[in-house]
Amino acid sequence: MILELNASDDRGIEVVRQQIQDFASTKSISFGPKVNVKLVILDEADAMTKDAQFALRRVIEKYTKSTRFCLICNYASKIIPALQSRCTRFRFAPLDPANVTERLRYVIQQEGLDVTDGGLAAIVRLANGDLRKALNILQSAQMASPHLTEEAVYLCTGNPMPKDIEQIAYWLLNEPFSTSFQNITKMKTSKGLALVDVARELQPFVFTINMPPTVRVQLIDALADVEYRLAFGTNEKLQLGALLGAFTRARTALVAAAR
Repeated sequence: MILELNASDDRGIEVVRQQIQDFASTKSISFGPKVNVKLVILDEADAMTKDAQFALRRVIEKYTKSTRFCLICNYASKIIPALQSRCTRFRFAPLDPANVTERLRYVIQQEGLDVTDGGLAAIVRLANGDLRKALNILQSAQMASPHLTEEAVYLCTGNPMPKDIEQIAYWLLNEPFSTSFQNITKMKTSKGLALVDVARELQPFVFTINMPPTVRVQLIDALADVEYRLAFGTNEKLQLGALLGAFTRARTALVAAAR
């Protein structure tokens, strides 16, 4: 009565026309007044090709009386409008940090793991409301280090630690251009940090610094441009120079505003 296909399965147009249509077209035998309804679950449906989605639209129309379809996706924009109009949307927001922490504490207790409060807080912060990601980080970090501290979690995931971001921000706002460039490059090499992760972590840190709104807007805009360019595989050294240039201009604006 249930057919489930996920991203690891081949879900091209032929699968829709054959496997899904064959499953939906066969009638179920019911011995009572209530008609049994079949269920087709398509996990990560946004990975389906456009042709497969158009073929699925016709199958949904044809067998709507006997079969219900559940499409699970991360990006609704990748589902064609013809399919969206035939469905009822249910949006699930990220979990609250308190709920993620509570569930992780239960898992830690049941598994008998050695996790400090700082390590637990780091996992919750990196998960961003995704419980599956939080469990994956917990498992990976525990395999790398039996005693899970905040530093062990960040080293396992490759994310920059908050104290490293504070140090980088200090260099950006106080040290000369060449000195900051050398220090940040050295830290990136020694700790295996990616510039895109540094740019992402600098964004919330910028909001904690007392500065005029115009300067903050320019900095956030520059960080967004750096992250966008890095997503296309541009040279990290050149983008680090652009990042340093943005903070140098912000520093000049801050000095002028103070006067």
